[in-house]
Amino acid sequence: MLTAAAFVAPTVLLFAYYLHRSIREERKSVAVRDAAIDAGLVEPPSLHPSIDEAQCIGCGGCVEACPEGKILGLVNGRAQLIEPSHCIGHGACKTACPADAITLVFGTEKRGIDIPSVSPEFETNVPGIFIAGELGGMGLIRNAIEQGRQAMESIRKLDGIGEGSQLDVVIVGAGPSGFSASLAAMQHKLRFVTVEQDSLGGTVSHYPRGKLVMTAPVQLPMFGKVKFKETTKEQLLGFWQEVEKKSGIEVRYGERLEEIARTPTGFSVRTTRETYQTRAVLLAIGRRGTPRKLGVPGEDQEKVVYRLIDPEQYRGRSVLVVGGGDSALEAATSIAEEPGTTVTISYRSDAFGRAKLKNRQKVEQAEAAGRLQVLLKSKVKEIGADRVTVEHEGRLIEFPNDAVIVCAGGILPTPFLKAVGIEVETKYGTA
Repeated sequence: MLTAAAFVAPTVLLFAYYLHRSIREERKSVAVRDAAIDAGLVEPPSLHPSIDEAQCIGCGGCVEACPEGKILGLVNGRAQLIEPSHCIGHGACKTACPADAITLVFGTEKRGIDIPSVSPEFETNVPGIFIAGELGGMGLIRNAIEQGRQAMESIRKLDGIGEGSQLDVVIVGAGPSGFSASLAAMQHKLRFVTVEQDSLGGTVSHYPRGKLVMTAPVQLPMFGKVKFKETTKEQLLGFWQEVEKKSGIEVRYGERLEEIARTPTGFSVRTTRETYQTRAVLLAIGRRGTPRKLGVPGEDQEKVVYRLIDPEQYRGRSVLVVGGGDSALEAATSIAEEPGTTVTISYRSDAFGRAKLKNRQKVEQAEAAGRLQVLLKSKVKEIGADRVTVEHEGRLIEFPNDAVIVCAGGILPTPFLKAVGIEVETKYGTA
């Protein structure tokens, strides 16, 4: 006969194995968390999880669900955000949590983020005006596409759609959310106009040449499921251009929104070219707004620009890139790959806390190879015709310069939104 010990021994061994593994994983999580703190990488760039430790049951479902890797970890039996700067707001952790211990929030106690108030149907407090995509805090391409589609589902159910001589909706912006919304509007045979001040793709079109764009399968109106996992800027824009051609959709490029005014039956939308009467408006204009300037002498020169078009144009030149976000790091590393360039990146903080891991690694590699000079805790003081002066850790440095690229973000269109009557709230770690 089998004794009780024969049953107990395997159980004890199994328990010991899982205990050892959990202790090992917790040590790894603590090490990752402490390294992030030491490096000053403690601020999530956008939407991120806030974990209620009292509700967390320590199952680890959120840790495994994150598609970006070990952004979350278990510490003292509870989930923690161990690499905050890597989080890009997928939200898979919240979906995976069986205890409802996770809330997705914007901003932190130290750094607030302006977010327009919208309903679950993407309608603002101004009935008939909707917001989708990056402006509402969703920067992921997949999420932006899905929001554009869902917003149009809400718009087509409004009273007055299809009635009278006015348009059903004016869509402002042809980035991922605006383009998706335009396809949905065409699919539902709505009367609509899409205006875009720049080019197809929105923020994506401003990425450096060849930049890797992280995407995931998504449902695109009229075209079904689109399966992208990793692709380049050129491939993604090429795909969208092909969709634009096949669908016959018309986007009015080079047309900028100037004013939205209420009318008895909807809105009057004035652009730089025309005035449209419409029942509804969808704002898919992103968060770039007006480029934030440095406010230093010499900034008005033609050699100073606020986004990178093509790294190749800087071949053989001395370039200063200003900023610490992904766009700055991507610009600096892509230019540094061009033959004969001398590239310096200047950032006011002591770490690139807002940038993704891949971009930070590229900067480290370029610096180690001698292709990039990194000046943390620095400020541009003056931009001369052929030189630039930077204050670095209390002392002034002057070096040759042919071009300056300022990637300091944009001034959000908050005044415009408030003028229309849209409520904007600064989020400090709240949903």
